[in-house]
Amino acid sequence: MTPTPELLWRPDPDRVAASRMSAFRAWLRENRGVEVPDYPALWEWSTTDLEGFWGALAEFLEVRFHSTPARVLGHDAMPGAEWFPGATLNYAEHSLADGPGKADDDLAVLFEREDGRSERVTYGELRRQVAAMRAALVELGVRKGDRVVALAPNTPRTLVAFLAAASLGATWSSCSPDFGARAIADRFTQIEPVVLFAVDGYLYNGRAFDVRPTVQRLRDEIPSLRATVLIDYLSAEATLEGALPWSNLLAAHEGAALSFDPVPFDHPLWVLYSSGTTGLPKGIVHGHGGIVLEHLKTLALHCDFGPGERFFWFTTTGWMMWNLLISGLLVGSTVVMYDGSPAHPDLSTLWRLAERHRVTYFGTSAPYVQSCLKAHLTPGRSHDLSALRALGSTGAPLSPEGFRWIADEVGAEVQICSISGGTDLCAAFVGSAPDVPVWLGELSCRMLGAAIAAYDEQGKELVEEVGELVITRPMPSMPIYLWNDPSGTRLREAYYEPYPGIWRHGDWIRITDRGSAVIYGRSDSTLNRGGVRMGTSEFYRVVEGFDEVVDSLVIDTSGNAEGELLCFLVLASGVALDDLVPHLRSTLRSALSPRHVPDKFVQVAEIPRTLNGKKCEVPVKKILAGTPPELAVSRDALANPDSLKAFLPS
Repeated sequence: MTPTPELLWRPDPDRVAASRMSAFRAWLRENRGVEVPDYPALWEWSTTDLEGFWGALAEFLEVRFHSTPARVLGHDAMPGAEWFPGATLNYAEHSLADGPGKADDDLAVLFEREDGRSERVTYGELRRQVAAMRAALVELGVRKGDRVVALAPNTPRTLVAFLAAASLGATWSSCSPDFGARAIADRFTQIEPVVLFAVDGYLYNGRAFDVRPTVQRLRDEIPSLRATVLIDYLSAEATLEGALPWSNLLAAHEGAALSFDPVPFDHPLWVLYSSGTTGLPKGIVHGHGGIVLEHLKTLALHCDFGPGERFFWFTTTGWMMWNLLISGLLVGSTVVMYDGSPAHPDLSTLWRLAERHRVTYFGTSAPYVQSCLKAHLTPGRSHDLSALRALGSTGAPLSPEGFRWIADEVGAEVQICSISGGTDLCAAFVGSAPDVPVWLGELSCRMLGAAIAAYDEQGKELVEEVGELVITRPMPSMPIYLWNDPSGTRLREAYYEPYPGIWRHGDWIRITDRGSAVIYGRSDSTLNRGGVRMGTSEFYRVVEGFDEVVDSLVIDTSGNAEGELLCFLVLASGVALDDLVPHLRSTLRSALSPRHVPDKFVQVAEIPRTLNGKKCEVPVKKILAGTPPELAVSRDALANPDSLKAFLPS
């Protein structure tokens, strides 16, 4: 059995007693006769009595149904579970309707751009702007079920456009403006939008980028478009022939009444996308009701948010964390938005932001934490982070060294909320809770309602062993369908093989006997050496623990006749590969095993990454096995497509 790791953070009893999680348990006892004295008992009940849990959650968190559901769960097959049949509601209403923390003068959004431009938006002003843009969309002919898309960064105006579309029952989709023209077209063209919101340009790392040529190309390639709305983000004088200026539309509809069209529980709210590394990105469709319920659960119970909280996550509009960030409005919190490079002018930019705005929950990625660690930053000492009570990390497994750095250099009293989930559900299903401790290197718990397990190849559940991450019971935010997949074939192939009726997520996980978890990376890129399987995250933890290593990629080609374990390295300036390799070999041998010492170390300029920053392990593995690059990966799905050259046959 794996030894219990060090306890890094223990819940404060007074804070736990005052949490929404404790209030929910008390409510269950008083209103449902359900006794769940602690988190493990609550999780067990939430994943066995699905109707009882999700129905109670909807009532406790006051979901605003216009039409009452006939029941909670019509049928529970996966795929195809039917949640809250007969119910109608609207996501935007849950964001904007009156409630605690949402008075007209309460702060809804704090925004900063990397050049210092800032904005404060109250709930009252947000309601007024959404009402005006909603009226403008109606005038443009937008109706329930139409698609509205945005090529726009993480800003209040993007939020206004989304909420206006959602209030009408139109379906939203967004891309970050730093995406390439082909990548954007691959996403938007397939869903046939009627309105495009687009900025004139954006800033990143001290440079301005004009995206109007990309906008024009999109207009030419998307025949379904009826209108383009140009957002003057870089210049108030920006124009684009035939486009409607954002400010003119708002002014023309100032004073419009705000209303919300009720839609069925499973009515499409937004379309998110898979990475598209090996073909056209999958359009993943989520419903209004599933997202309202899942995000309320996550933010109200697991994050313990409410009025007065200031919620920040560094994200772009092309990553699902943007969708979770803006859901902070559901619980009356203030959403803190930042647009720009997290390292401009230096790596302390986001810590200054947290200090300036008294951020209470700071969300970021594991690579950012690793960068801060390597740069020897000490934000807890160099900045006033006294308001900060929790730090969230996702996007990649957070290494034990990352956990340690947060505890030592951000604050021992700060809860480390390492979470894992996916665009596929627009949710985290392994993460943290206010009443569960944090152990070094572990995700604290399986989230409520998420029946997470580790399976072996035969479908047997494992505890304290590494296996495939699966979800054995349905969740409301699972995709209602994939776009252009009327038969459901692609959905089943993507998530329900090789375990019929069981969601296979594609990650390698170990569930501990304490209910916590460790993620080891993608299961399709597992290192299998002499029958010993190991996730790539363990390898990266060791290799990228060297200050001399900027980035790395490990590929196991042992499935081939002359297979090898290859480690590709991006080195810091002035570091000689030959000097470093003996130290890497020795450390890997002792930290992992002799089997996991690479046959070759190869220096490269860059590691191929997707537009959302994930390492391209499987596509590179295919290229090294002889697959033509154009069949192994879509260049337009990569942030740095030229990086592939280093992996091509010489």
